[in-house]
Amino acid sequence: MEPVSREPSAFVVSQMDYDSARSSSYLVSRKQVEHYSSLTKMGVEGSTTPTMIEGKQFRVASRCELLPYLISLPLGLTRKRAKELLRFRAVTISGKSQVRHDTELEPGDVVTIAFRKEARGAVLERHGLRIVHLDDAIVVIEKPTGLLSMGSEREKVRTAHRILQEHLKALTKSVQQQVFIVHRLDRETSGLMVFARSESIQAALQHNWKSVTKKYLAIVEGVPAKDSGTLKDNLVESKSLKVHAVERGGELAITHYRVLGGHGDKSLLELTLETGRKNQIRVQLAALGHPIVGDRKYGARTDPARRLALHSYELKFSHPISGASMEFRSNLPARLKALLERNRTR
Repeated sequence: MEPVSREPSAFVVSQMDYDSARSSSYLVSRKQVEHYSSLTKMGVEGSTTPTMIEGKQFRVASRCELLPYLISLPLGLTRKRAKELLRFRAVTISGKSQVRHDTELEPGDVVTIAFRKEARGAVLERHGLRIVHLDDAIVVIEKPTGLLSMGSEREKVRTAHRILQEHLKALTKSVQQQVFIVHRLDRETSGLMVFARSESIQAALQHNWKSVTKKYLAIVEGVPAKDSGTLKDNLVESKSLKVHAVERGGELAITHYRVLGGHGDKSLLELTLETGRKNQIRVQLAALGHPIVGDRKYGARTDPARRLALHSYELKFSHPISGASMEFRSNLPARLKALLERNRTR
């Protein structure tokens, strides 16, 4: 769990900053937050409700073909998504009965695009992302395995950051709503993440990141010789984007581990991070001779759960505004629990 590199302009969030932020139109009230939390607990968040059709219209300014025109619109449509809209006849053009990707558009033509308007929370549900805590300053979520924390060169849309931001825009009914990345999890890792709702909150959390308690659960191959210990390594990343330990140089990585139990030829470990280097836990456990189950990149021989058996299960920190102690825990995902149960019966 590494914090995102940035140069914060301020390390302390003043009460004036917070008071002005609270008056902004994109912040939800405490009553809304309480109502939202109660719905989430009752299982209403992300529930399936009928969808509505919402249409957007655009007037063509100059002659062009339809497909590149759709992609150029301020809707963030990819080529694939635009083709899907055409295939499902969600695009109509005034005065034209036939609509194809290469339909010629003339100045003055009106293009209408019909979108399915998903119920509040449906997008979160579809991507397996869940909000654990929401207030005026921070959002804590559970990220599923397989989902990027933030955008990359190859993927900018299907990320925890983008999905959460779009959800909060819908929740607050404000296109100005933003969330800011504080740290990241590997795509393959599931569990707790915290986001900030302003840049000043982001800076404050990142400045105090070393004081945040960050604990993980991992299922590893084999049984460590010692029930607990501290792993210290200097890590570097190769040109092939693989991290490994070196004798000299690199960045110091420190992880404390504790064996919670043996399950046949596998063990459940609790890991507490003192530093937050890229792939830190994965590299250090592999160097210990006990790679994480499902971690083919770092030497695992087995993958019975069809995923990396690593989960961010505990975050503890002081609230950046009130100073109150915040503690969040996330249960081990079902597939990983099942893996432990299968090994317990052997």
